[in-house]
Amino acid sequence: MTAKPTLQPIPLEQLPPLPPLRLAVVGHVEVVSFVMVEQLPRAGTVQTAQQCLELPGGAGAVAAVQLARLSGGRVQFFTALGRDAVGEAAAASLSALGLELQVAWREAPTRRGISLCDGSGERSIVVIGERLAPLAGDPLPWRDLAHCHGVFASAADAQALRLARAARVLTATPRLRLPVLQEAGVALDALIGSGLDPAEQVPADALRPPPALRIATAGAAGGQAEPLGAFAAPVRRRPVIDSYGAGDSFAAGVTAGLAAGWNVEQAISLGCHCGSACLDGLGPYASQLGRDGDGWAQAAIGTTSPSSRAK
Repeated sequence: MTAKPTLQPIPLEQLPPLPPLRLAVVGHVEVVSFVMVEQLPRAGTVQTAQQCLELPGGAGAVAAVQLARLSGGRVQFFTALGRDAVGEAAAASLSALGLELQVAWREAPTRRGISLCDGSGERSIVVIGERLAPLAGDPLPWRDLAHCHGVFASAADAQALRLARAARVLTATPRLRLPVLQEAGVALDALIGSGLDPAEQVPADALRPPPALRIATAGAAGGQAEPLGAFAAPVRRRPVIDSYGAGDSFAAGVTAGLAAGWNVEQAISLGCHCGSACLDGLGPYASQLGRDGDGWAQAAIGTTSPSSRAK
């Protein structure tokens, strides 16, 4: 049987304009210290960081901000945070990044993390504490999701995922965890995860009903979409600064495209461009793709741009 040709991403300027969209994310936050180092640490070594940022991260937060930048409007973000100074600061930062927060406040501490990034753009992540997820029993405006064109989910219980299914398009990451996906039993428009991360592997026959689209990303190698086939990553003309958040930005781009009624090839192409743009700055928000009038532009946040790195 002849193999399908690898899909090359459609150039951004050839993609149709995104219509006005009502979008939401149901997911988690972890406040991350992004540390740029010369090389990832080895036992017994000491080195000085070249740059350090502290930002709210996690798949839910990153995807929500990316969706806000693509849509040009505020995106509802259903999440859970610890009732502590870290959680309050994260909420303020995410609101400033264009999100309409719907927060279930917990007595548990807000999850934290450390992302070490070396000169090649690779990163090593350590998370600290329990992942806090919004639950269907939390007093949040869950009915709003029924009015959304698209919802992306990264953390929830099974009933919350069922509530999210009321949206026109529902996408999710395997980091929701397999038991939650199986218990919810909802028809996902796309299940989007990393083909390189063992924690994001879902057996092909594990979900009933099966997702309409399954995407496994593979970094610079592109990825695999079923039933579409293999797809390539955009050709890059700059070195990678930091890969944190690229996969979540990709997922947001695919979600926006599907919510807009685009075909799968167009939606994956937008996802590819979002993922590639995210690679150009330290942390997930420095260079995400967004709208600039009738065109596309990357974000330029002074304190998180590559040019602000310590010498």
